[in-house]
Amino acid sequence: MSSKIAVVGCTGAVGIELVKCCHARKSVFGDAPPDLYASARSAGKTLDTPYGPLTVVEFNVETLKAKAYDFIFLAVSGGFSLENAIPLTTNASGTPTYVIDNSSAYRYHDEVPLVVPEINFDSIAALDSKLIANPNCTTAIAAMALYPIHQEFKLKKLIVSTYQAASGAGEPGMQELLEGCKAHVNGDARPDNKIFSHPLPFNCIPMIDKLQENGYTKEEMKVAWETKKIFGTDDIKVSTTAVRIPTLRAHAEAITLETEKDISPQAVVDCLKGKPGVVVEDDPANNVFPLPLTCSGRDDVSVGRIRQSLIFDNKGIDLFVCGDQLLRGAALNAILIAEAIVTKK
Repeated sequence: MSSKIAVVGCTGAVGIELVKCCHARKSVFGDAPPDLYASARSAGKTLDTPYGPLTVVEFNVETLKAKAYDFIFLAVSGGFSLENAIPLTTNASGTPTYVIDNSSAYRYHDEVPLVVPEINFDSIAALDSKLIANPNCTTAIAAMALYPIHQEFKLKKLIVSTYQAASGAGEPGMQELLEGCKAHVNGDARPDNKIFSHPLPFNCIPMIDKLQENGYTKEEMKVAWETKKIFGTDDIKVSTTAVRIPTLRAHAEAITLETEKDISPQAVVDCLKGKPGVVVEDDPANNVFPLPLTCSGRDDVSVGRIRQSLIFDNKGIDLFVCGDQLLRGAALNAILIAEAIVTKK
């Protein structure tokens, strides 16, 4: 039996990947394509998808409620989600509709589960919520590597430096990077920047999102807030520096961690071996380690450059993590939440 699925915000980078991920998991969701919704500006457009051409319909809450979807994926702004996400969890037939929201609108609401399904899927039932928040991309990618370590060695502190791709700003961000690179190669002294605060080609921008009172940006604080909520603990101290770099769609993170128990690089490799969604690529002598280029388009998060911390000694590790921002960092995580709901029913 096919799941009835809607993707709202289908024309954006995350929306497009949601449709692809649905198709890749037809064995779980069935052969029927998802219904596609967007703003009036995009209504009537035809999108090329793995299912074939699909027509975009203008979003309307009552239209979706009448359709009685099993899952509605929101790839929209936080303001849109605040207005529409909760009403969409009820439908005309009285059956449950799970709304999986990719924005930050409800991530920090205590009554709404913030879910990486391999880590805290049970929080959905515990909170009895049909609205589910998808984590920030940087958090989701790091969490896949860090949670197994936390389970075995108990994390105390995290120092995170992120190297975030243009895709974090959506399709417009990727286009600005590509066009800016062309302009630079063609001799333009300063490529135009409308999406990013400075030109991104051949540059890095050490500030993402709004500045907070503590001097950190909201993007940096998301890693702290969300890691604690997903892991179910307030005991981990997290400090992050978020940097935008001129890569297209895979985020990378250099992480220094301190644990309560003694830990070693080999213990980390053994701990991560066989964990779903994680692959260890750690042979630096032969130039094997995570790279944005090789992680783009891949479901798994890659972990490498695993070494003993020179600061925290036998209770510390340095490592490098990389994952596709549009997949594990967004669309894939949302789809895996729905897949777990289907399979665990």
